This record gives sequence, structure tokens and C-alpha cells, in this order.
Amino acid sequence: MRRTRHLWLYPVFILFALIFIAPVEVMFVTSLKRDELEILREMTSFRAFWVAHPSLENYAAVLSGEVLGGTPFARFLFNTVLIVGSIVAGGIAVNSMAAFALARLRFRGRSFLVSLVVALIILPFEGLAVPLLLIVNRFGWLNSYHVQIVPFIAHPFSIYLFYQFFTKIPRELDEAARVDGASPWQIYWRIGLPLSLPVIATVAILQSLEYWNSFLWPLMVTRGPEYRPLSVAMNNFFGQYPRYWGDVMAFAVLTSMPILLVYLLFQRWFIQSVVRSGLKG
Repeated sequence: MRRTRHLWLYPVFILFALIFIAPVEVMFVTSLKRDELEILREMTSFRAFWVAHPSLENYAAVLSGEVLGGTPFARFLFNTVLIVGSIVAGGIAVNSMAAFALARLRFRGRSFLVSLVVALIILPFEGLAVPLLLIVNRFGWLNSYHVQIVPFIAHPFSIYLFYQFFTKIPRELDEAARVDGASPWQIYWRIGLPLSLPVIATVAILQSLEYWNSFLWPLMVTRGPEYRPLSVAMNNFFGQYPRYWGDVMAFAVLTSMPILLVYLLFQRWFIQSVVRSGLKG
């Protein structure tokens, strides 16, 4: 009886799902159309949601670099994967260690540091972009990989997520480990880190999404395709004239697929972490 009472909600949920999926479907379908006149003519009708004669020519043109000024798509993809992967891997290590120290160790100034981390979450990056640019310019880091990696390894929100998780681990585990002669590093490595796998998955997904789509900073610190990620390449490609919408959509599909696969691989841990956070509130 209770199930039938809420049956009317399913059509509503399906309608909202279709609304959110519609732009993605149009993007994918348009990427399979080679005739630009056909794309423009059908863009304002329901024919934008299907393709009569699919073609992979747009993908071939993007992957070969034919429409990217001679630079293959793989170059921009490699840059993005290297930058995002380095930030996520380094960030998980640095942020988890910082959070473990704040949550499990007792030292003077600890409360102030926790408050500082929370304050940094609120501070928008746009307010720090210009001072940060002046600093890295003095280091001679412009137009490189490390200028896009090093400033973002320490991430306040990730530290706070780890901190919230580590504060909920029973302290009896620490005391038992100390009785066995374990150091703070061993407690972190053998107890704290293995227990925090759901948070690691959440941080990995959130940071991957954030830096995969990062645009302002790479645009400011890179000068050519050698070090530029997909987001900046997409903007440059979109600004070229004449604009070929089939190629643009193929580029967008290829850019979206890797990060979508990352989410699908880690979604179980991501949802588990969100549910646990909500229950322990």
C-alpha cells in the first residue's frame, strides 16, 4: 500500500532525469553528424536527439589534431591526466596527514589551524589568483606542469573532510596502538588511512572534477599547447572560425568521458561516504 501511494512520483523523477540527460544526448548525437547544415537545421527541433547516418569523422578529425592547429587530442589529454592525477595523488597524501595531525594530536595552536582551514574554504580562488600568479612568476614556474600542480596539492576542503572523519574514529584504537609501541606515523598509516577509504574516494572524485574542469589558472600560466589541459584547448577550439559544431561536440564528448568513467568506478565509495556523513552528522 505504501509503495502504490508514491507511484505518482516515478513519472516526475523520470521527467527530471530526461531534462538533465537531454543536453548530454544532444552533445553525443551532434558529434556523430558530419553535415554542418544538417546540424544547424535540426538543432531547434526534436531531430537533434537522433542521427540517421552516424559518422565518426568528427572524432577522427579531433583525435588526429586536424582541427586543433596540428596538436593531437592525446597531447591535451595527457597534460590533463598528468596534472589532475598528480594533484589528486599528492593531495590525498598531504591533506590526509594534515587532517590526521589536527584530529588526533594535541598541540598548541591546533584550534586556530582548524579555524584557518575552515576560513580558507570560504575564500574564493579568484581572490588569490593574481597574488599567486606574481609568486609563481618570481619562481620562474610559468608555462610548466608544476605551476598547475604544486599550488593545489594542499586543499582546505579535503583537509576538512578528512578531519571530520578522523575525529569520529574511537580513540581507544590509538591508545591500544601506543601500548604496542606504535608511533603517530604508524597509527596514521596502519589505522587512520585504511579506515578512510570512503573519504579518499570522495576526495578523489571531488578534486578530479574540480581540476579536470579548471580553466582560469591554466589559462593564466600557460602560453601554448605544450602544457595546456583540455579545458583551455576546448576554449581555444570553440573560439575558432568557422565553427564546426560536429567537431566541437566530438571534442566535448572525448573530454567528458574520462572523468565520467572515474565517477562510475568510485561511485560506490562516494555514495557510502556521503551516507555515513549524513548519518553521523
